[in-house]
Amino acid sequence: MIKRLFLALAISISSLSIFSQNIQLHFDPRHALHSKDFDRNYFTATFEMFKPDKWGSTFGFIDLDFNQSKGNIGLGYLEISRDQKIGKSPIMAHVEFNGGIVRGKNYSGFSIPNAYLIGPSFATTLFNNKLNFSTYLVYKYNAFDRVSNDFQWTFVYSTNLWNDKISLSGFFDLWTENKNRGDRPNIKGKKVIFLTEPQFWYNVTSNLSFGSEIEISNNFLNDDFYVNPTIAAKWNF
Repeated sequence: MIKRLFLALAISISSLSIFSQNIQLHFDPRHALHSKDFDRNYFTATFEMFKPDKWGSTFGFIDLDFNQSKGNIGLGYLEISRDQKIGKSPIMAHVEFNGGIVRGKNYSGFSIPNAYLIGPSFATTLFNNKLNFSTYLVYKYNAFDRVSNDFQWTFVYSTNLWNDKISLSGFFDLWTENKNRGDRPNIKGKKVIFLTEPQFWYNVTSNLSFGSEIEISNNFLNDDFYVNPTIAAKWNF
C-alpha cells in the first residue's frame, strides 16, 4: 500500500524542522474486481511519517490489512528508510528496511521475508517547486530461505494543484528477485516485479482529504497483472 508520499518533499524542506504524519483508511474492493483470486474485500489502515533534519530525512509507514473474518487484522507491514546527506553532494545515501507478518484463515501465519536496501538517492523540485520527485537505485538483499541478491529502482513524485485543493502523488517500483525462494528447487532464474500506486486526493481542509489509491502491479500478486483501486480518507496531523 503503499506509500512514500512525503519522501519526494525531502529536497525542498530538508532544512526545516517539520514533522509530517498522516493516517489513511482505504476500502479495497479487490474481491469484487477479481473474485477468482481474492476471497474478500477489506479495509487497510496506513500510518505514514516523514521527518527531515539537517543531515537528511527519515520516512516510514505501517500498513494493516483487516482482511480476515469479522474484520480482524491479517497483515502487518512496515517500511522505514533514511536518506543521508554526503557533504554538499546532491547524491544522498539511501538505507531501507522492509518486513511484516501475514496471518491466514486456515493457518497460523508466516513472516514476510525481510528486505534490506542500500544505495544512492537523489531528490529535487521542478516548475518553481510545484513538482517534487526523488529516485533511488539500490542493492536489495531479500532474506528468503534461499537468499536473493537483487536491485530495486524507485521513483517518487508529488504535486498540488488548484490552490492545493488537489494532491497527486505516487511511486514506481521495479525490482528483481529469485523465482526460487527456497521452495521451488527445480525453478531457476530471476523475475522482474513492477508496482506503482498513484494517489489522488481532494483536500477538504488542510487536515482532511478524500480520494483513491490505485495499486497496479505485475508479478507482485500471484505472479500476475492486477489493477486494484481503493476508496480512501486521510487525516493529516
